[in-house]
Amino acid sequence: MAAADRKGTPVDERATVRTRDDAPAPFAVDAAEKRRLLNRLKRLEGQVRGLQRMIDEERPCKDILTLLSGVRSALDATGDEVLSAYLRRCQADFAQGEGDVGDLLAAVRLARG
Repeated sequence: MAAADRKGTPVDERATVRTRDDAPAPFAVDAAEKRRLLNRLKRLEGQVRGLQRMIDEERPCKDILTLLSGVRSALDATGDEVLSAYLRRCQADFAQGEGDVGDLLAAVRLARG
């Protein structure tokens, strides 16, 4: 049975940071970084809504593809930020002798698709 988050959404545990008691560690970043990530995701949400509107309005394919390309790039950049936060946590874990190379590699694979 696959793991799920609080909302019941399936979660890939291969890239979950584990705490000493082997429970998944929360995504922890400082308040400013969290706010930046959330704002970035809200902009992406607006862009996706824009794509839906463009299709509904039967806008030119080139315009739709241009925005779609921008959405992909922005989503990849957001993923890079999340991966960066994860790697900073891993670096601290490795410095304390608690890092797991397998978890690190799994996270990088997930981030790269």
